[in-house]
Amino acid sequence: MKLQTNDRVYSSKTGFNEGEAQFHRLLQLENLDRKIEADPSLANEFENELSFALNDAYNNLGDSRESHLFLQRVLYRINRLKLFWYDDLENYANEDSVYVFSIRKQIESAWQSWEESELDAESLTPTTVRKALKDRTEGDLNPAPSESDLYLRDRMNEAGYRRVMAIASLNGLVEASQLSRVQGGVGNEAQSMLTRIFLEEYGGGRLSRKHSTFFAVMLEALDMDAAPEVYFDLVPWEVLANINLSFALSEHKRNFLRYVGGLLYFETSAPASFGILKQAGERLGLGADAVGYWDLHIKEDERHGRWMLDDVAAPLIEMYPEDAWKIVFGYDEQKYFNARASRAVVRSVQEAENPN
Repeated sequence: MKLQTNDRVYSSKTGFNEGEAQFHRLLQLENLDRKIEADPSLANEFENELSFALNDAYNNLGDSRESHLFLQRVLYRINRLKLFWYDDLENYANEDSVYVFSIRKQIESAWQSWEESELDAESLTPTTVRKALKDRTEGDLNPAPSESDLYLRDRMNEAGYRRVMAIASLNGLVEASQLSRVQGGVGNEAQSMLTRIFLEEYGGGRLSRKHSTFFAVMLEALDMDAAPEVYFDLVPWEVLANINLSFALSEHKRNFLRYVGGLLYFETSAPASFGILKQAGERLGLGADAVGYWDLHIKEDERHGRWMLDDVAAPLIEMYPEDAWKIVFGYDEQKYFNARASRAVVRSVQEAENPN
C-alpha cells in the first residue's frame, strides 16, 4: 500500500524498514548528539518516516497497522537500553543521548494521549477504588474464556503453538525486568511486597529457578532458539505496545500507581490466560518441559495477585487517597492492552498455521 502526503509517496513497509534501519545505525554512532547537531541530514530518512507514522497512527489518516508497528519497534529499541543484556558495552553508547530521549518523548507523548482517550477512572473515590479492584480481581481470576482463548485452547495446531512461543519469548526471556525499575527508594509495606514478588520471579537468585529460565527450557523442548530477541520480527505491534507500556510506566515515578494497577491485573489474570496455553500444549501432546513456564505461573501468580491486592494496592490507596483512582486506571489499561495483544497473537497464529 502506498500513501501520499506532502507530495511524497511513502511505501508503508519498505519506507519504514529503511527508516528503522537508519535509526538502528544512529544508535551505534559514537557521540550521536554531536554528530546530529553538526549534520542533521544523518537522520533525515528516519525522521521523515517518523513524522508520517505519528500522523498516520494517531490521526487516523488510513490503514495505520504498519505505522503502529514502526513506532512501537523504534520505541522498543530505545526502551531496551534501560536493561543490561550482557553484550558489547559499546551498544550502550547512546543510552543517555538527548536526541534518543527526544524521539522517545515524541512517540510516547502522542501514543499515550491516543491510548488514554479510551479509558476513564478519575471519578473513583478511595472507597470505590477498593471495591472496584476487589470486583475486578474476583472476575479476572477465573473469567469465561474469550474467543481468542477458545481458539488457542481448542483449535491451535503445533505450528501455531510455536508462533505463540516465538512472540512471547520477547518478554518471557527477560521477564519481570521492568519491575526492577521501581524497586529502589524508601522501604515500606508496598515496596517490601514488590521486592518479595520480584525475588520469586527471579528464582530467589538461583538461575535454575528464574522464571525466564523456565521459558528458555520450553523453547529448547521444541527445538526453538532460546536467544533473546531472535523472534523480534514476528512480534505484532500490539504486543510491543504491551512491553513499551511497562517501560513507560516503570520509568516515570508519576506513573507508579498505574504501573501497580497493571501489575495487579497481570498477576491476577495470568493463571487463567496461561492455563489456556498449558491446556493447548497438553492437547497437542507436548511434554511437560514444553508447558512448564505456564504451569509455574498458574501455581504462583494467584498468590502474587492476592499479595498485590492486599499488600501493595491497599496500602497505596491509604498513602495516595486523591490519586488512588490511577491504580484502577492502570488495571483497566493493562486489561485492554492484553486483550488487544491476544487478538493480534491469534491473527499471527492463524498466519503460521496457514502460510499460503
